[in-house]
Amino acid sequence: MKQDKPHDQLPREFRSSQSRIMYVEDKSDGLEGEARIGRVYFSKSGKTLYYRGRRFQSLKGTGFKANYRDVESDAEFWISGPRKDQNDRLYGGFRNVIIDEDVKADYLTYISGK
Repeated sequence: MKQDKPHDQLPREFRSSQSRIMYVEDKSDGLEGEARIGRVYFSKSGKTLYYRGRRFQSLKGTGFKANYRDVESDAEFWISGPRKDQNDRLYGGFRNVIIDEDVKADYLTYISGK
């Protein structure tokens, strides 16, 4: 992924109620790219997603193994809710998935089922 902007540069109108912990994988270089678990924010309409200073719009079913694109770079991504069994990657597994520090505790609670 390109150099991301810090979380504190999010628009002020974002609130926790407009966000979810999600799995975000960069598909621009192939089927298994850099992958992260982090807090994704939604626009008021829910059609635009924001994560780490980037803006994503749906490919509406036209992507190959991807469902969103970065509006600025046009890079394709897979963005979805994280799986409790941690098999988030396309062909299973959790290898090299980075968990953002600001969601780590909530994510670990989620996958433990507590």
